[in-house]
Amino acid sequence: MRPLPLAACLALAALPLAALTAQQETPAAPAAVPAAAAAPAAAPAPLVGNADTGRTLTYTCQGCHGIEGYKNAYPSFKVPKIGGQSADYLANALTEYRTGNRKHPTMEAQAQSFSDQDIADIAAFLSTVK
Repeated sequence: MRPLPLAACLALAALPLAALTAQQETPAAPAAVPAAAAAPAAAPAPLVGNADTGRTLTYTCQGCHGIEGYKNAYPSFKVPKIGGQSADYLANALTEYRTGNRKHPTMEAQAQSFSDQDIADIAAFLSTVK
């Protein structure tokens, strides 16, 4: 190995140790807490779903849930009706599948690819299907 890259690697490896040593030697002054930081943080605004985007995202749902007329093409066992359910229920269900709190291998795999906005869009569309 060449000396310059070796020296650079050693210097980079020593940086965390040097920072830790400097932190231990310098007594921490009490930090002033700004008034805004003392107040509890506001909850993030709930996502607003876009039903048109949700229509596109639910394409794969139709294979099992058969949105049109609630008849599923595959698999041959009973699947729940999701069209017309409340948007909150659908969003919660998809989020629980994504986090693994609700178990179903196919639904968990599907939900893994959805962002929070995707879930809001899907719920917005499916809640309008009659």
